[in-house]
Amino acid sequence: MNRPDPQSAPGTPADFPARRPAVPPPAPPRRGTVSQPPNRFAATHRAALPELEDLEPEPLPRTEFIPDHSVSLITFNDSPDLGFAASLNPYRGCEHGCIYCYARPTHEYLGYSAGLDFESRILVKERAPELLRRELAAPGWKPQVLALSGVTDPYQPVERRRGLTRQCLEVLAEFRQPVQVVTKNHLVTRDADLLAELARHRAAAVAISLTTLDPALRAVLEPRTSPPAARLAAVQSLAAAGVPVGVLLAPIIPGLNEHEIPRLLSAAAAAGARFAALQMLRLPGAVAPLFVEWLERHFPDRRDKVLGRIRALRGGRLNDPRFGTRMTGEGPAAAQVQRLFEVACRRAGISRDWPEFSTAAFRRPGGTQLEMPL
Repeated sequence: MNRPDPQSAPGTPADFPARRPAVPPPAPPRRGTVSQPPNRFAATHRAALPELEDLEPEPLPRTEFIPDHSVSLITFNDSPDLGFAASLNPYRGCEHGCIYCYARPTHEYLGYSAGLDFESRILVKERAPELLRRELAAPGWKPQVLALSGVTDPYQPVERRRGLTRQCLEVLAEFRQPVQVVTKNHLVTRDADLLAELARHRAAAVAISLTTLDPALRAVLEPRTSPPAARLAAVQSLAAAGVPVGVLLAPIIPGLNEHEIPRLLSAAAAAGARFAALQMLRLPGAVAPLFVEWLERHFPDRRDKVLGRIRALRGGRLNDPRFGTRMTGEGPAAAQVQRLFEVACRRAGISRDWPEFSTAAFRRPGGTQLEMPL
């Protein structure tokens, strides 16, 4: 009787090679919120039924990218609180998911929620570089500083694939159009070449938004942004490239991160930051309930203290929309934070003013307006 070869018998290693241990899939990136507050402009609202609350929660949605068919790009404002009158945004909505973002309510004008929709439904202005070129070439354009961006972060994750911010910077460099950039993402260093080219004409500066040096706090406060160490590395890289770079301490959240102001400025100065600015937390519209919910989920022990400190800055309310005080707060508590910031800037050797920009080098390539059909 023929006996089976032990090397080929069922169940031997020859038939079933050793398998690697199963590796669990990586956890999905966090979201800033899991809530969808009602859109203040919508007649209807989708809500969970109370009897279903004990069921497993729905998985967080994948980010959806939606074409934006805007026919213009540069927008203007007359706010006395901002250091610019003109801005451009290649994207609407922001996947960074910062729970405190004052821009969340802008998504309501698009028919979406200021909650999860804001960070998972991103509108992409595919024609942004073309529109920018046309608007800068128009005879009516008066050269002035452009903010990139005024509402959402120009270096949010989608920019790595779409590259619209870089394409807009290429147009700005061609026109030598002054631009100030604010971002929380290390990706800005990818464009150091263009920013340095503009900086040679005093036409570029970058502010890295720095909120905390605590990676754990960053992970829940600003879940899809670059970690603090990466942001400081971005400051260092841009400074080495000759780009005027500073930090924006925004927002300062009383009772949560205000104690970090001296350390934030010291670390920024060590990395090469030349200037710094500060903004207090703003909670307009739907942002207030989202922020309160976030506190209850992540810092229930600090909830009352933080909210009480915010109200002390805002005349007993969670938000004060008035020009002149909405960025700074008011009263003794606000003055104390401002004083701490001023002393920390002086000790770190950092200016509290943005670099001066110049429009002297602005040019229209070819000297003629570029016609582009809509």
